[in-house]
Amino acid sequence: MDRTAFRKHFKTVGPVVLPVIHVLDTPRTLRNVAEVIAAGAAGCFLINHDFEPERFLPIISDVRAAYPSLWLGVNFLAVTGKHAFPMLGKLSQTGVLVDGYWADDACIDEHGQNTEAQEIARVYDESGWSGMYFGGTCFKKQREVAKEHYGNAAREACGFMDVVTTSGVATGQEADLNKIETFRSAIGETALALASGVTPDNARVYSDVDCFMVATGINETNNFYDIHPEKLARLMAVTRALGKGDSI
Repeated sequence: MDRTAFRKHFKTVGPVVLPVIHVLDTPRTLRNVAEVIAAGAAGCFLINHDFEPERFLPIISDVRAAYPSLWLGVNFLAVTGKHAFPMLGKLSQTGVLVDGYWADDACIDEHGQNTEAQEIARVYDESGWSGMYFGGTCFKKQREVAKEHYGNAAREACGFMDVVTTSGVATGQEADLNKIETFRSAIGETALALASGVTPDNARVYSDVDCFMVATGINETNNFYDIHPEKLARLMAVTRALGKGDSI
């Protein structure tokens, strides 16, 4: 997806902020979604870090029922699109529309042997779901890719997803700026998302990224599950300033 079209989709000129909510139950999730909306973020992702997808599905349905017009993305932890897209298709058949799917591993091969990614694409086409696909590429906790092949992997990824998505080496860890620069150079005007280590203090360093998918950097201190409203507000202020070309 072209990065200009991506930002226009979310009606922002700066990087799009999509907070990531680690869900435990419906009431707590809804409280966090309310914080996302209050801060003016473009939407959010939900992730089932603590239990299987089957327990996650009713929470997704509850959030969609409470917020019908919210841009809502999900991540089924450790599940590729091959298994996620059919679940999302079934949800859509019941009227539960999910806008985006983020897979930690899009199964991209930096050497061009993309049999798995091609199978995922086939499943996507047949699933009945047509949302935005954020595909993890050279992503934390997945198969390690040599740094000298980052550019190849990023280029390969462009043909299989809407938003090329990468990260630092671990949850909450900043991404190496050289990695981000390599990705941007390799993918040209394709949308790029960063899914770890973004904070209100370092976001301006990643001004060439189109989407910040952030949890640790906006959560309460030592709390994996709850958004800190002031931290999110600060991040939103930074991204708005970036969109205006202001220095902070």
